[in-house]
Amino acid sequence: MRVHVTGGSGFVGSHLLPALVQAGHEVHAMARSDRSAAKVAATGATPARCDLESVTAADLQDIDAVIHLAAYVDPYGPRERYEALNVRGTERMLAAARDAGVRRFVHVSTEAVLFHGPPLVDVDETHPYPTEHRFLYSETKAAAERAVLAASTDGFTALAIRPRFVWGPGDTTVLAQIVQAAESGAWLWMEHGAARTSTTHVANLVDALQVALVRGEGGEVYFVADEGTRTMREFVEALAATRGIVLPKRSVPGWLGRGFAAAVEGAWRLARRRDQPPISRMGAAMMSTTITVNTAKARRELGWTPPFTVAEGLAQLRDA
Repeated sequence: MRVHVTGGSGFVGSHLLPALVQAGHEVHAMARSDRSAAKVAATGATPARCDLESVTAADLQDIDAVIHLAAYVDPYGPRERYEALNVRGTERMLAAARDAGVRRFVHVSTEAVLFHGPPLVDVDETHPYPTEHRFLYSETKAAAERAVLAASTDGFTALAIRPRFVWGPGDTTVLAQIVQAAESGAWLWMEHGAARTSTTHVANLVDALQVALVRGEGGEVYFVADEGTRTMREFVEALAATRGIVLPKRSVPGWLGRGFAAAVEGAWRLARRRDQPPISRMGAAMMSTTITVNTAKARRELGWTPPFTVAEGLAQLRDA
């Protein structure tokens, strides 16, 4: 199968591209720069010099399937950036794929499309989108997901895969932030890390995406995650331990942590800063709120179960 991947030079893409190549697919991946192109080529895939703001059907000629990973994922940023990449970029990819005769479009979404503050406990795909979103990432990823599902037709199968809390080797966000906060003495738990969470090891997500190339119905969404759930404290302490770090026990109430994050974001906006603040409203909310997902639909309709256990993933990080 000829597969085009967006976001191929990112964290998940760096695992997905070599897996697709090894599986025998002819893999092309969007590359916006020479650096991205070099990363793509190193995996055995072919760089396609285009981006979400300029892609056309000509960039997708003879492609059988698209896996759309690329998105603006920072928890803080200007609305225009979120909308340009997450919404209009996805709409442009859909139009280019349809015009090029692509038959299958697999969109990588997120459980955040449902999150607006209250806990999400064992949610499945029937859970409705919130009527209002509190976070730009959630709002724009939900809009992108809806566009994908609405685009599905008999000749163009479009579906979405929703992982929760992606982790594993090469992650430059969660584990890196834990290490930085611990080393600077800034680490604080919220609610003692009691919130429960589902997680998705990157190898499990990659496996699910490969399955979605051949299984799954158009216009449908599928949650994927590791086996079981755990408290935020259990999981984050285990991640930190892979780097030999023992996190401090001090904790603040969730309302205080979320309020502090809102104040920090407010200060960032007033100062017109463009870098990421040390804590964000969305990050604080998602770290202090139970978010667990039900993967029964993926097991039933895709025949998918996670091949990689959390214990195996932690051992892999320790040995890295």
